[in-house]
Amino acid sequence: MDLLQHLGIAFSLMLILEGVLPFMYPQRWRNMVTKLSEIDNRQLRIAGFGSMLVGLLMLSMLT
Repeated sequence: MDLLQHLGIAFSLMLILEGVLPFMYPQRWRNMVTKLSEIDNRQLRIAGFGSMLVGLLMLSMLT
């Protein structure tokens, strides 16, 4: 498999995982999004950075 195919597979899996909560629990998802809109930008950036670090760590362990 080439790189573009792997990226396409990864993107497809991300979309599937992102769609599970709104599909199964639309009201809970809506409440979560409302609460997220109230969080400070700094906290969101810290959470995003932490998520990226965890993803990089997992990726380095898997490859």
